[in-house]
Amino acid sequence: MKTSSLFETVRLGNQTLRNRIVLPPLTRSRSTQPGNIPNELMATYYAQRASAGFMVTEGTQIEPRGQGYAWTPGIFSEAQIEGWKAVTRAVHREGGTIFCQLWHVGRVSHRSLQPGGEAPVAPSAIAAEDVKVFVETGPGEGALANPDQPRALTTEEVEELVKLYARAARNAIDAGFDGVEIHGANGYLVNQFLSEHTNHRTDQYGGSLQNRLRFLDEIVVAISEEVGADRLGVRFAPLFESTNEERVYLGLVESDPHGTYLEAARLLQRRGIAYISIAEADWDNAPELPESFCAELRNAFDGALIFAGRYTPEKALKMLAAGYGDLFAFGKPFIANPDLPDRIRRGLPWNEVDPATMYGGSAKGYIDYPTYDSGQETAGPVTAPAATEA
Repeated sequence: MKTSSLFETVRLGNQTLRNRIVLPPLTRSRSTQPGNIPNELMATYYAQRASAGFMVTEGTQIEPRGQGYAWTPGIFSEAQIEGWKAVTRAVHREGGTIFCQLWHVGRVSHRSLQPGGEAPVAPSAIAAEDVKVFVETGPGEGALANPDQPRALTTEEVEELVKLYARAARNAIDAGFDGVEIHGANGYLVNQFLSEHTNHRTDQYGGSLQNRLRFLDEIVVAISEEVGADRLGVRFAPLFESTNEERVYLGLVESDPHGTYLEAARLLQRRGIAYISIAEADWDNAPELPESFCAELRNAFDGALIFAGRYTPEKALKMLAAGYGDLFAFGKPFIANPDLPDRIRRGLPWNEVDPATMYGGSAKGYIDYPTYDSGQETAGPVTAPAATEA
């Protein structure tokens, strides 16, 4: 297999990337407590993987209400901004390019994670079903829990959230990031506004598809005015079949994903953002994106297109040759292989992920996976569940 085309330089907004291999956003829950502050352990983790052409951080909450899982980092406090500076400095020393993923979970949260124990917020007061959140049960200990019933945001609160996204983007640039990504996937807040299943609003943010896209559009405009459209990407997770397993992983499926996401792509094309990232379903026997959708997406959007979800070098090369994608993300393999681009280039075997150390904990299963040339061996198992690309 000739992988040389994965190592071509490629443009993404105002960046020239050294290869087409991406570290996607992967929740690891290692931030310092209290305060959900990025730390030196996280700086080491990202720096180890900086040979990727492009990196996006784990989901990073834009405000306290945006948190849905224990120990995930934020980008709204001074301490968090300072913590992220150590991460971006470490990545840039290694020649890497890194964006911060701006995250608000909306209804996918628990009162124990919300300020004052209040209910989570959402477009409409509709509970998230068939999805779990991870809550802290003691120092360094946690358990899965059902999300709590949310309350509907007022129109004024929606408008304030748009400003909070823009402020988070400014904070990210001040922290040294090269740009930001809006998390519009996986059943979280932006996705909740997008879907008619979770958005029953009667104001300008609900009803027609144009209205359901309004929240995303206003965030894109506000961030573009704050830091520039060429420093902005958006992530989606369109699914074209509805199964129980999809609901477990994503919380919802749009009734017309084809029309919804192509219209979203046309909107983002008009706004001139740098890229769209598509997270495909990543479990065994998951439905694949229809080729017709990939072709229409390419025609609708002329910025960079990133694809993720159980990708192999072979699958990436096929998508590249067809002209559908520009960059390709490798989630679980990048967790266990800090030198993944080198392994792909040289055709070397890959370490396997240890599922017991995926979320929370210490350096074990986080920064101690060996590079191939270190001569060490990993204790990871032969098989592992797919990493959460949150």
